[in-house]
Amino acid sequence: MADVETSSQVETVSMTTPITFRHSKESDRRVLRRLAELDSARPFHGPVVLAEHDGRAIAAVSLDEHRAIADPFTPTAEVVELLWSWASQARAA
Repeated sequence: MADVETSSQVETVSMTTPITFRHSKESDRRVLRRLAELDSARPFHGPVVLAEHDGRAIAAVSLDEHRAIADPFTPTAEVVELLWSWASQARAA
């Protein structure tokens, strides 16, 4: 479990539910734009792989732009690392 600081309280986030990696679809544009805004980043253009936890997008990587975005209020460092690995394998297949 990881502690995530929000405002003046500390929230414990548990990653016990599965994390799903998948290629994004056209219908994910709004979700990806929101994720980019949370991360203070530009939205992606082109193919993207997405990580979802409990039905919510928490991280994504752009296959064309070679950069990642993630929810800064969720511990995602390991998720992003795994997402890069999954994206590399998916590209090679």
